Amino acid sequence: MLLSFLVRTSEEVAVALTWNGKKLDWTNVIYFSVIHAGALLAPWMFSWTALGIALFLYWLTASVGITLTYHRLLTHRGFRIPKPLEYLFTLCGMLASEGGAITWVAMHRLHHTLSDREGRDLHTPKDGFWWSHVGWIVSDIGMSQREIEARHAPEMVADPVHRTLNVLHVYPNIFVGLALFAWGGWPYVVWGIFLRLVVGLNATWFVNSAAHTFGYRTYDTPEGSTNCWWVGIIAWGEGWHNNHHAFQRSARHGHEWWEVDATWALVRVLMALGLARDVQLLPKTADQYRLRGGAGRVADASPVTTASEPEPALSEA
Repeated sequence: MLLSFLVRTSEEVAVALTWNGKKLDWTNVIYFSVIHAGALLAPWMFSWTALGIALFLYWLTASVGITLTYHRLLTHRGFRIPKPLEYLFTLCGMLASEGGAITWVAMHRLHHTLSDREGRDLHTPKDGFWWSHVGWIVSDIGMSQREIEARHAPEMVADPVHRTLNVLHVYPNIFVGLALFAWGGWPYVVWGIFLRLVVGLNATWFVNSAAHTFGYRTYDTPEGSTNCWWVGIIAWGEGWHNNHHAFQRSARHGHEWWEVDATWALVRVLMALGLARDVQLLPKTADQYRLRGGAGRVADASPVTTASEPEPALSEA
């Protein structure tokens, strides 16, 4: 009887715990807690090889996988690459543990559609800084994932390869983790999986939180996006977020010489190799939208691209 009471009580407490009125998703709470706890072991398992593995995988998954592929290629169609390479780079994004590409793209397009509208944007700091950083990740947002995907990423839902990869997104890290354990034991796993994931995840999450809170604004966009230099560094160029919200399709986020955009450098390498084509850049009229003596608010607040419905260019808005 006592055991039954304790189980029932624990279940009631779990149901009662909410964040911004949303029930916690305990699968995600436990998963991300374990990842962060595992990363704490890194100082006791240091080796230069483990560090090198972590840095390489951080670049491969966060820059190539998330920033280049999930964001600038698949979400905003800022450029095009051959389909086999697109699928290969999507696998790199799956290693970032941020979900499948279809889900990620649909959620991000929804963010741009409702950016910084309280209670409607999935992760606006107006609903709380830490909510925008991680709260929405560990909560049940009360929306059908499949409906969001069908509405905001229809061209990817129609692609059978992307559908398959979206379902299998959890497996690449398992296989890489097993390979690292076979190679170097737990130190390689702690650095190459746990610590690398914590750094990469929080770098991405800071784009949602810090890059809508701290920094400067170059363009008068109709939301609170900012250019945050330190997020620009750790997130491979994604921290120049006000620039991005002003010109969503542009494959280049750093517009000034000091705005280091490592992922744009990678796009340029692909261009030089003849692998990237139809690269979208700033319109010739971009300067007129700057806050410093500019013409006022940027007009481009439309939902972002799909293959069948291109995003209007700012110069046409």
